[in-house]
Amino acid sequence: MKSSHITIKDIARILGISASTVSRALKDHPDISEETRNLVKTFADKVHYRPNALALSLRRQKTYTLGLIIPEIVHHFFSSVISGMEDLAYGEGYHMMICQSNENYYREVINTQALLDHRVDGLLVSISKTTREFNHLKTALDNGTPIVFFDRICDEIESDRVLTDDFEGARVATSHLIEQGRKNIMHLAAPKHLLIGKNRMKGYKQALSNYGIPFNEEFLVKCDTREDVFSMQQHILSIAPKVDGIFAVNDSTAIAAMQILQQNGYKIPSDIAVIGFGDGPNATIAHPPLSTVEQKGYEMGREAVRLLIQRLENPGAQINFQTKILTPTLKKREST
Repeated sequence: MKSSHITIKDIARILGISASTVSRALKDHPDISEETRNLVKTFADKVHYRPNALALSLRRQKTYTLGLIIPEIVHHFFSSVISGMEDLAYGEGYHMMICQSNENYYREVINTQALLDHRVDGLLVSISKTTREFNHLKTALDNGTPIVFFDRICDEIESDRVLTDDFEGARVATSHLIEQGRKNIMHLAAPKHLLIGKNRMKGYKQALSNYGIPFNEEFLVKCDTREDVFSMQQHILSIAPKVDGIFAVNDSTAIAAMQILQQNGYKIPSDIAVIGFGDGPNATIAHPPLSTVEQKGYEMGREAVRLLIQRLENPGAQINFQTKILTPTLKKREST
């Protein structure tokens, strides 16, 4: 018999005792003698007995499993979020199932259903760039599965949320460029339908307004990935002679912009100063090291799990939905 298939009934049959005695012995029930408890536990260890998680979850109506859907695991920010989530979840006795949508709406829908089919107790979700319809998440919530959105949230669904103050981070980043004497600042922007893209653009515009600098539509370039930068490099280079600063919506875009500028004779920061958003490891090893704003992914992950477990542990309580906003911190480096 394979050890992975051993059951309480198997142990009871082999030891010549009842299944209920085995069950109570494994739980250190006081009615079971120490001799029997030791016998059962020793044998259970020998055959590598593991409780049937599915059976336990059916009895408890709870799996102690949280489902996570993120756009991409490879991003330092999201890997930091996962670390924060796992540290708190495991400390509270919960496990996690992790899915990535790969920035694809259909993958996100499939992931959501897969996690629900595995009976997760709650969902932690950062929506993909291509998600513009939210019935898959509304249905989960309507059927009693709590959801906490983080980073990329859904404004159409009332739920707990944890996000960075994207407006303030962008305002601080752009203001830093202006304070360094830059007045013609390009913004490499995320899609407007994403709240983070919308708020970072607003922060950029607000900083310009605060310093009396008119917004120039030509300096707004929709470009939020490294791949986008290289595919649009001719367009970016055509604008470059008119600008003296760049605020990029994330670090990878900022670093890619620095690379194409340097390859075409521009000096960073003397010709064009560049600042990003995120503060991943690449920011410090870029040449020159990248000024940016720290996004606090680990803290965001812990806070999202804390909110979700709070709901799961108090199912009958009336808890108002909460929005936790983390303030990013400016990191000044040589690129500005």
